[in-house]
Amino acid sequence: MAGAYETAFRRSLDEREAFWAEAAADLHWYKAPTQILETESTPAGRWFVDGVTNTCFNALDRHVEAGRGEQAAMIYDSPVTDTVRSFTYRELRDAVAVFAGALRSRGIGKGDRVVIYMPMIPETAVAMLACARLGAVHSVVFGGFASNELAVRIDDSACKAVIAASCGIEPGRVVEYKPLLDGAIELAEHKPEFCVVFQRPECEASMVEGRDVDWHEAVAGAEPADCVPVSALDPLYILYTSGTTGQPKGVVRDNGGHMVVLHWTMKNVYGVEPGEVFWAASDVGWVVGHSYIVYAPLLAGNTAILFEGKPVGTPDAGVYWRIIEQHKVAALFTAPTAFRAIRRDDPEAKLLEGRDLSHFRTLFLAGERSDPDTLKWAEDILDRPVIDHWWQTETGWPMCANCVGIELLPVKHGSPTRPVPGWDLRVVDDENNEVPAGTIGALVVRTPMPPGSFPTLWNAHERYLDTYFTEFPGYYKTADAGYIDEEGYAYIMARTDDIINVAGHRLSTGAMEEVLAAHNDVAECAVIGVADQLKGQIPVGFLVLKAGVNRPLSEIETEVVALVRRRIGPVAAFKTAVVVERLPKTRSGKILRGTMQKVADRETWRMPATIDDPEIMAEIEAALKQVGYAGGAAAP
Repeated sequence: MAGAYETAFRRSLDEREAFWAEAAADLHWYKAPTQILETESTPAGRWFVDGVTNTCFNALDRHVEAGRGEQAAMIYDSPVTDTVRSFTYRELRDAVAVFAGALRSRGIGKGDRVVIYMPMIPETAVAMLACARLGAVHSVVFGGFASNELAVRIDDSACKAVIAASCGIEPGRVVEYKPLLDGAIELAEHKPEFCVVFQRPECEASMVEGRDVDWHEAVAGAEPADCVPVSALDPLYILYTSGTTGQPKGVVRDNGGHMVVLHWTMKNVYGVEPGEVFWAASDVGWVVGHSYIVYAPLLAGNTAILFEGKPVGTPDAGVYWRIIEQHKVAALFTAPTAFRAIRRDDPEAKLLEGRDLSHFRTLFLAGERSDPDTLKWAEDILDRPVIDHWWQTETGWPMCANCVGIELLPVKHGSPTRPVPGWDLRVVDDENNEVPAGTIGALVVRTPMPPGSFPTLWNAHERYLDTYFTEFPGYYKTADAGYIDEEGYAYIMARTDDIINVAGHRLSTGAMEEVLAAHNDVAECAVIGVADQLKGQIPVGFLVLKAGVNRPLSEIETEVVALVRRRIGPVAAFKTAVVVERLPKTRSGKILRGTMQKVADRETWRMPATIDDPEIMAEIEAALKQVGYAGGAAAP
């Protein structure tokens, strides 16, 4: 007899329209959809075609009207400003309605684009929800992005307004946003009609007369705005993600499918009930922040945590435990990088001692590949399920996960378990033929895709088709490589461009990283493929050591080389590892392997806009030169 997961998964593919129509019935519609799916306009499919709704109403007003108005909707916890504030559903709805009124009074309406350039503060969520309330399309740009990157997004979206904060706050420094915004508007060909600026007490920004409006002045005389009914197919937001051409891709998310599926995932994937506290430790500038800081918890009647801080250094590697205890968090979702940083600074988990985590049930990891060693460490110190799961900006919600709200399946380290109901995941070769179980290939999703995935790229539908649906006809190309085992468990090994070819053998850098991470002294690591005249490519490993390791570095480097040789074999040709202080990462914690590879291969490379600390690239270049590589020139 099939278990609960298998039953749900099969039904989601065999009776997909009925499956998602039932999920949609749990939400408010001004006009309930009668056409659930159409597949003519886009390979991904469009969901709830004739439905009319409003995402903000479902996230806020619906709960107030149902008697949940006095429950906490959002808790703002900011160790960098020593601030904790809680907002009930009623308070958040009222703040959003007033700010929506302020935008409406300045001409913002249905379909208008609004760029939001703000840090992790409550006003950011208010701005997003206010746009949703009006039917306007928000585009959140990670606070602190350089002026030229912000200008590209202003031009591409042709936004009517920009909402910004005066600054963001990092450990030990204040990052002024307003000069970056002013520079972006100067660079942009398209000029927004106005900017709303939230002045933070840590830094007061200068205002441009006639263009800039102070947030507090804007809301002072504003009349609250009601929710505007919109089509389920109308865009809710544009989220720009990096593209291989250097031109950002504007991932579009619609209102109906996004709302339905995020509401469904909170109970079924994450296993949290209305009234419980859910914390996604990410940033609203990324898809995780959109989906699981702002929208999904509020749609499901949870209490969301908005955290302005870091996993270490604000003030120490115990901040996660403090927040889980203080706010009675039921489930935490964060990146493996965060736990590697915590483990590096506190390898014995001494800062966890004495904390009451009795309310805490599950840790979810995503955003990059979870190495089994970090996952096991988290399991050991927490004594709770640690769930690796896998998804992308384009999909908007998990493709593979151990769906704890349906059925907790056995955990296999290194695998994000099985496809979430709705996702028909396959593995194919370069000729688009399915490969046998256990064989590495391209991970693809059979179309149509479930609700909540992206129907197009903003103003670039042909690019959307070419990038995602042309190479493997009938499938969405994830651009990830991996395999599915005999029990249906997926293993995501690397981006397809991280599969390296060593003397004709296709090898996963992710598999090598697993081996390196298993060494007792290694906190985190990265492996890249470097061009080699004889073998085509050879792997080079980078190691960051745990705090307190006091051994000769050459010993550790020799040991990890031997470890890879023993576990993967001589075929890997792994002969070079180098210890570094830190790895170059995006602000969301992803390691910039592609940039490191260009430096090693002496190619021209460009400093990524998303890099957390640009100065680190000089350290990586020095480390590569130490082992006989590097020399790529940075593009101007």
